[in-house]
Amino acid sequence: MNWRKTLVIPLIVTSCLAFATPAISVNYDRDEQINITVYETINPAIVAIEAQIDNGVSAGTGCIVSSDGLILTGSHVIDGGHDIEVTTHNGQVYKAEIVSKMGKNKDLALIKISPKKPLQTIKFGDSSTCKVGQKVLAIGNPFGFSGTLTQGIISRIDHTKNKIQTDAAINPGCSGGPLLNSSGEVIGINQSIYNPDNNISNIGIGFAIPINDAKKFIQLSRLSKKG
Repeated sequence: MNWRKTLVIPLIVTSCLAFATPAISVNYDRDEQINITVYETINPAIVAIEAQIDNGVSAGTGCIVSSDGLILTGSHVIDGGHDIEVTTHNGQVYKAEIVSKMGKNKDLALIKISPKKPLQTIKFGDSSTCKVGQKVLAIGNPFGFSGTLTQGIISRIDHTKNKIQTDAAINPGCSGGPLLNSSGEVIGINQSIYNPDNNISNIGIGFAIPINDAKKFIQLSRLSKKG
């Protein structure tokens, strides 16, 4: 009887191997791999923001700038807001308080949450090196679709108004989110879109605040807090 068991066991193993599903290898082209890498690296540092306002809810996006929960966003996202909630990429919800905000022209604000553990942060780029035609990526929460990635180029740099113009899709809910270069560095904070239908949807004309302005704002906010 023992010899039969000895023969049966290898046959079962061989049979299982014959019907095993082979591993599938996916080959992405260089541009796809850049998009995937940037998204997977940076998305954990991007949050969704909802602020209760008198006539409803103001929704936007934020960038985590320090592991203890300091978040950069657009001031118009939280203007007149109370009971501000922040949702991280993994679904954790936190109450936030306003730390500092600028006026309409700069449209930047800092809010703070108290996370249970250190958070991943964004990487700052240098907006002074931006070029028209440069590829850019945007991550945001358009219409509540959290963690949405879009791509485009820098279409124009408005030196007078100090804005970066892009055709990367930016829609309501994306304000305060990052405009990224191919290295995954934040070069701008998405602010607004231009549209004949009263800025309801995107037609490829969006604007971001240069990140160098945001870096100055964060530095001044930290200095004033220390003072």
